[in-house]
Amino acid sequence: MNIKENIRLAWVGLVANKMRALLTMLGIIIGITSVIGILTIGNGLSGSVSSSMSSLGATNITIQVKERDDKENDMARNAMLSTSTSVEEENRLTDEMITDLENKYHDEIKGISLTESVGNAKATLERDYANITMTGINSDYVTVNSIDLIKGRDFLDKDIEGKRNVVLVSDKLVNNLYHGDPEKAIGQELVVNMNNEIFVFNIVGVYQYVESSFGGGSMSSEKDITTSLYLPITTAKKISGSDPGYSGITISASTSVDSAEFALKAEEFLNKYYVNNDDYHVTAMSMESMLDSLNTMMNTISIALSVIAGISLLVGGIGVMNIMLVSVTERTREIGTRKALGATNKNIQIQFVTESMIICLIGGIIGIILGGVVGYIGTSIIGQASFPTVSSVVLAAGFSLVIGVFFGYYPADKAAKLDPIEALRYE
Repeated sequence: MNIKENIRLAWVGLVANKMRALLTMLGIIIGITSVIGILTIGNGLSGSVSSSMSSLGATNITIQVKERDDKENDMARNAMLSTSTSVEEENRLTDEMITDLENKYHDEIKGISLTESVGNAKATLERDYANITMTGINSDYVTVNSIDLIKGRDFLDKDIEGKRNVVLVSDKLVNNLYHGDPEKAIGQELVVNMNNEIFVFNIVGVYQYVESSFGGGSMSSEKDITTSLYLPITTAKKISGSDPGYSGITISASTSVDSAEFALKAEEFLNKYYVNNDDYHVTAMSMESMLDSLNTMMNTISIALSVIAGISLLVGGIGVMNIMLVSVTERTREIGTRKALGATNKNIQIQFVTESMIICLIGGIIGIILGGVVGYIGTSIIGQASFPTVSSVVLAAGFSLVIGVFFGYYPADKAAKLDPIEALRYE
C-alpha cells in the first residue's frame, strides 16, 4: 500500500470519528497555539523595544556619576539620564570636564545632551490649559534626542548664555491652547503656573510629541496628556536653584564610531577626574549595548515561556498515543483481515504512524492559525502588530509531525505485531 492510500485511509478514519479526532487534536492545538503566540508576541515586544530605543538614538551613550558600591548591571538606571541632586555638587560632572571630553574626542562626538529637571506645571491661556513638565536643555539636546521641530527654531547660544525665558512647546500644547495652529503659537507669551508661582515665557519653537513606548498610564483624554516644556538649561537652573554640574549626560557618537567602544573610552577619560574620589565614579553605557542586552533577555524569556507552553504538547502527544491504542483495539479484526490478505508488518505500521501524523499535523495547522491570531492581537495591543515568522511556523509544523511519529510508533508497532489468527478471532 502506497503513502497516498495510507493518507486516504487516515482521512476517512478521522472524518468517521470527527469528535474523537478533535478531542485528540486538542492538546496539540493548545500547545502549538501557545508556542506560536508567545514567540510572536515576544518578537513584537522585542521589535517595539528596539524601535523605541533606536528612536532615542542608536549611537547614544549615557554617562552617569554613581556611587562606587552601586551595581553595574542596573540597566534601567543607566538608561535614564539622571539629574538628581542626590549627587553632591563636588561630585558632579562640571562644564570643564564636559568641554575637555568634547575637545579630546571632537571627531567622534556629534553632540552632548545636558538636561535639568524643573518640575511639573500647568500652562494656561484664558480658560484653556495644558499639563507640562519643565525641563532645561542645552543646544545639542534636540539633535541628540531626535526631537522633530515642526515650527520655529531651536535655542541659540545667546538664549542659553543670557538665561532667556524662551521655550519649545509640543504640538499637543498647541492643540490645547492655540487650536492646533503652530504658526499662531510662535512668538506668543506663555503663562506657566508652578507651585503657585507664575512664570512668563516666549515660545520660539514647536516640536512633535511622540508618546513613549515604555509605559505610563493612558490619560482620560488627550487634553490631559503631560508633555515637556523645554527651556534653556541655564534658565532652568536659575528657576530650580540647583547646584552647578550634572549627575548625568548623554553623548551622541558620530555614525562612523563604534558607540560601545567609545563608551569605554569616555568612561576611562572622565574617571581620571575621580581617581581620588572614594565615593563616586563615572559609568558609561551605549544604547547599542543596552539594546543587545535587552533583545537577548527578551529572546531568553520567550524561549523559556515557549518551553513551558510546549509541555502541553507532551500532554497532547500522550493523548494521541492513547487514542491510537484504542483505535488499534477497535480495528483488531481489520488488521487480521489485512494480514490474511498479504499485508506485511511494515504496511500495518506505516498505516497507523501515518494516521497519527495526520492527526498531529492537522492539529498543528489549526494551532499555527490560532497562534498567529493570538500573536497578532497581542502585538497590536503593544503597537507592533506582527505575524508569526516563517521559521516558527516551519518549526511548529515539523514538531507536530515529530510528535505524530514519536507517539504513534508504539501503537503502530503493537498493531503490526498482532497475530493474524488471533486478530481474526477477536470480538
